[in-house]
Amino acid sequence: MRPLRWIISLLLLCMALTACGPARKSVYPPNVSIQQLVTAPGGQWQLTLRIQNNSYAGMDFNSLDGLLQVGDLVPVRLHSTFELDVPTLAGDVIRLDVLPTAAMAQALQDIADKGSSGSLAYRISGSVSAKPEQEDKARSFDFSDNDWISPVPGIPGTYR
Repeated sequence: MRPLRWIISLLLLCMALTACGPARKSVYPPNVSIQQLVTAPGGQWQLTLRIQNNSYAGMDFNSLDGLLQVGDLVPVRLHSTFELDVPTLAGDVIRLDVLPTAAMAQALQDIADKGSSGSLAYRISGSVSAKPEQEDKARSFDFSDNDWISPVPGIPGTYR
């Protein structure tokens, strides 16, 4: 009977000490998607990527490595280092310059005159590095997004 009392007392003490520590906020992988794509005169694309923090903790994002695939074409690499502090359940954007393949540029040009009725499938995937608040070091989070981009009516060379 006495050992049982000791065990129960010890368990209650451990539970009480655990409750005294700071509450940990839940951390979830972010979403990364294309917010806007603008074609530049030299053939480059200016890509605006939206990083959506889905965590109940603010996160300091610092790098992105990934791939952008348009339709079924060969993907191009995305890479950027930056400093972006995104609050809880909020989003912010980064801008990247991308040099598309000739086939990617042609696929985008093919839908340019169709207005909002034209669309092109894309896939963006990779990993983003971020340090959640209450943690000492950054972590890598995988992301993947399949969606469509369409020309913006009245703004030549702009797609969303």
